[in-house]
Amino acid sequence: MNNISRADLEQWRAEGRPFVLIDVREPFEHEAFNIGGTNIPLAALVNSMGDIPADRVIVLYCAKGIRSVIGMQKLAARGYTQLYHLSGGIYPLSRS
Repeated sequence: MNNISRADLEQWRAEGRPFVLIDVREPFEHEAFNIGGTNIPLAALVNSMGDIPADRVIVLYCAKGIRSVIGMQKLAARGYTQLYHLSGGIYPLSRS
């Protein structure tokens, strides 16, 4: 399992590194606070695979990092290999 820290994710952004950022939280959570990316709730992730490129680096995030790990497992089981999850989620950021 590949983890990425918030600092490393920001560095990737600053460097212009290509990746797909996916928020696996529910829409109401995404609307309340997010760090960008596409909102695909965990329950809809498998059915949305047509919208997720398998040949790109994918970074998943959620509130605490639990749902993003589950999302990684679901995508990995379907052949995705370049998967990362935001370690610790965004919960600490949303309280700032």
